[in-house]
Amino acid sequence: MTAMLTLTVNGRDMSAAAPANMHLGDFLRHVLGLTGTHMGCEHGVCGSCTVIVDGQPVRACLMLARQAQGARIETVEGLAQDGRLSPLQAAFRDHHALQCGFCTPGMLMTLTALLRDVPNPGESEIRAAISGNICRCTGYQGIVEAALAVATRNEASTS
Repeated sequence: MTAMLTLTVNGRDMSAAAPANMHLGDFLRHVLGLTGTHMGCEHGVCGSCTVIVDGQPVRACLMLARQAQGARIETVEGLAQDGRLSPLQAAFRDHHALQCGFCTPGMLMTLTALLRDVPNPGESEIRAAISGNICRCTGYQGIVEAALAVATRNEASTS
């Protein structure tokens, strides 16, 4: 059974058909062609498939596409604007917060959601936020430093 879904992805209204049992991650990748969302463990453990749904980070492997009907979804493809990296993406580059890149989209989306909710998180809040995202390459320090750099900029802009 297939259902027609209408949702907003990265600020664009989209409609497409999805089988009833298709996960959101597969829908984003295979139906909408947004391959930045990586499917890792497919059990909600690794965090590589994290996207933002209606303002909240969600594991796209645990949510059915049909559950996203009418939702606002943000994927890693929506972070850069007018060809310019988001501040968090630039900080990842500057702080060597990525290596193989497999976990990077999920890390970026998790931290984007955190920085929206808590513009000035401390190191412990950042580490808690990414505790559900597995990275086998970086040792996490560069990721934490990148998020702290953005938090520091956020603090400076509000002072």
